[in-house]
Amino acid sequence: MDHRHKHDSAKRDFIKKALAVSSGLLVAPSASFLIGQDLRKGKFSKEAMFQEESARGVMCRICPNECVLKEGELSKCNNRIAHNSKLYTLAFGNPCSANIDPIEKKPLYHFLPGTRAFSIATAGCNLVCLNCQNWSISQTSPEKTRNFDMPPESVAAGCKKNSCPTIAYTYTEPITFYEYVFETATLARKAGIRNILKSNGYINPEPLKKLCGLVDAVNIDLKAFNESTYLKLTGGKLQPVLDSLKIYRDAGTWVEITSLVVPSWSDNPDEIRKMCRWLAENGFRDAPLHFSRFFPVHKLEQLPPTPVETLNRAAKIAAEEGIRYVYTGNVPGSELSDTACPSCKATLIKRQGYRILLNTIREGKCPECSRIVPGVWS
Repeated sequence: MDHRHKHDSAKRDFIKKALAVSSGLLVAPSASFLIGQDLRKGKFSKEAMFQEESARGVMCRICPNECVLKEGELSKCNNRIAHNSKLYTLAFGNPCSANIDPIEKKPLYHFLPGTRAFSIATAGCNLVCLNCQNWSISQTSPEKTRNFDMPPESVAAGCKKNSCPTIAYTYTEPITFYEYVFETATLARKAGIRNILKSNGYINPEPLKKLCGLVDAVNIDLKAFNESTYLKLTGGKLQPVLDSLKIYRDAGTWVEITSLVVPSWSDNPDEIRKMCRWLAENGFRDAPLHFSRFFPVHKLEQLPPTPVETLNRAAKIAAEEGIRYVYTGNVPGSELSDTACPSCKATLIKRQGYRILLNTIREGKCPECSRIVPGVWS
């Protein structure tokens, strides 16, 4: 490796760590780092859940991609490999990121506001979003990232040690490290720790229903409201995400939704209205809806940032369609980051970035008019 390459690599590592620290607290477990897969445990040590044999190979049934793999082949999410007619997960106990974040970062605004979440991620994702902000870890395999050695027991212990009431499975797509999430969440539940997902919702019904019993809150990225746009922007389909929202709703999981408003991709007012109408008609009037500002990144670096007026217009449309709690994100100083009572308009929670400056909600109600404010407050 030449001097210049070393310098560039060190610079990239420094930037990654700086970004992690700026958005939360970088966790440094006592366990050593691992370069790629944990070879001590073996590449084929953890059999994948939800798989079945087919005439063309072994099929993964976790998500709608339903990859069919022959010997040695890797799934689209980079997390499953075929070996001796079985699938094994490469993402178990080896997160490439472990941080302590404000829960508002997920974003979750109506779930334990002001608390911290012990946040983990492994490499890999089942979508290929052109606008992915974490592409350096989402579009690769755990074999190619620098990982922590953190089995589920260590995650739960780290969460307790750092006085975090929740574990967040986040940054990349937690569905692609399903087995790790499932076992960690099971242990966490027994220890009185709650589990939250930041997810694209791209999962098949059966594995989702099995996971729902362990998940307390979820923020789903609704990336567009047009099948053609969804395919071009993410490589996936819209309908499975809508189906997942309904399953979470029916399971009683606390749901919040994020819509990243990308110029020329997901900023069409008619489609935003159609999305908000669907949410209102399908039981999500009280689910917080976060319109997030896009900044140029990954394969859409040529686009401008989302104009603030576009976000404000989207929020206005959502309110017109009956969504009661609408927020805008990535807009410092915006009043649309605060929670207001839909009845008396009193400010209930005042936020500055990820900080809570004021929280007047008492026993889940507005202190002025006693209206119930849906959420999990304690």
